[in-house]
Amino acid sequence: MYEDSQVKEKLKFGCYISGLYLEGAEWSIEENCLVKQRPKSLISLMPLIMIIPAEAAKIKLRNNLRTPVYMTQNRKNISGDGLVFEADLRTLVHPNTWILQGVCMVLNTYFG
Repeated sequence: MYEDSQVKEKLKFGCYISGLYLEGAEWSIEENCLVKQRPKSLISLMPLIMIIPAEAAKIKLRNNLRTPVYMTQNRKNISGDGLVFEADLRTLVHPNTWILQGVCMVLNTYFG
């Protein structure tokens, strides 16, 4: 599911989120995972994401990157806050590759 129009019913647990931007990588719809970003592409729009809240200590995922989701590209706001939550994104390469790239998702691309 990658578009808002494809949502037909409400989830029992969690929600769908659209409008997030990925920085430092791109999302491949075909491979359903993170891929290297195209040259000169700073951010890319993520497809529709399903968010299911869970206690982090109880989740054991493989081939995933725990990706921080920030309010803005500054990664913090005026009061010093910025981290909203962490999302687990699928990857086919070692997560350190993406950590070194500074991969994150942002809610707002405005630097203000």
